[in-house]
Amino acid sequence: MRVGILGFGGLGRAAAQVLSGKREMTLVAVAEKDSFAYVPEGLDYRSFSPIPAENSIKQLLNYPIDGFFLALPNLPNNFMATVAEEFINAGWRGVLVDALKRTSAMEQILALNERLKDSQITYMTGCGATPGLLTAAAVVAAQSFAEVHQVEITFGVGIANWTAYRATVREDIAHMPGYDVESARQMTDAEVEALLDRTNGLLTLTNMEHADDLMLERLGICDRSRVKVGGVVDTRNAKKPLSTTMKLTGRTFEGKISSHSFTLGDETSMAANVCGPAFGYLKAGKQLQERGIYGVFTAAEVMPLFVN
Repeated sequence: MRVGILGFGGLGRAAAQVLSGKREMTLVAVAEKDSFAYVPEGLDYRSFSPIPAENSIKQLLNYPIDGFFLALPNLPNNFMATVAEEFINAGWRGVLVDALKRTSAMEQILALNERLKDSQITYMTGCGATPGLLTAAAVVAAQSFAEVHQVEITFGVGIANWTAYRATVREDIAHMPGYDVESARQMTDAEVEALLDRTNGLLTLTNMEHADDLMLERLGICDRSRVKVGGVVDTRNAKKPLSTTMKLTGRTFEGKISSHSFTLGDETSMAANVCGPAFGYLKAGKQLQERGIYGVFTAAEVMPLFVN
């Protein structure tokens, strides 16, 4: 499968490194806002020459590429939807996968379902860690219960240097009291540094607007009000400040109250837990498309396939 990555910041670079160890997928293209690179036999993520371009996405769509990982910051909140529309308007056919976080942003993607279907694009949304891997785990866990009472997702992220993930950190800041997507997007690096100095490098996030709620509600697992997402991001240490867990509590058909938990290994990085699932869902999306199945699917609706 010939794969492209849109966005080559911290997440995009990590995604490229993940692909370097895969046989079933070949990284042939990367794109930034004003440049792109295409190497049909496979691109070396450590060293390549970008070509300046006013519209890098439009330029890449002239080449045979089966699918793209949209490793892009969703700032402003409609940005990912506008990117999807670029693919639709270009008449491209293929598979797209994103790692969207916000409920309101995913609602915009879901609203494009019919247009994506008509364009024969298979779009996999919310396919990172949370939403994504942990949401899918909640779907599996729910099967033991007649009624789901609560889904609690708590994440810990460790980043040795926040500047490697500037956009991701800004997206997290947007969830903090006193900030929103637009104010976080407009923050200068110096302003972000000043905020991190005040918090000792820690971002503590509670009751986040996270699309896990929408994804689980769409499947009838529970009302979105029963889904709680929060966590701690340490922007100065690679070690996670706390373990990442999904805990689902419910009532069994016998009337017993119990919980299932799923915990990610502390040694797995944010990049590993986002990029791995993203490519697993890209592979799944490719199989759907080969069967003539198009439109939008969330990570909670389709099992990811392991990429060898």
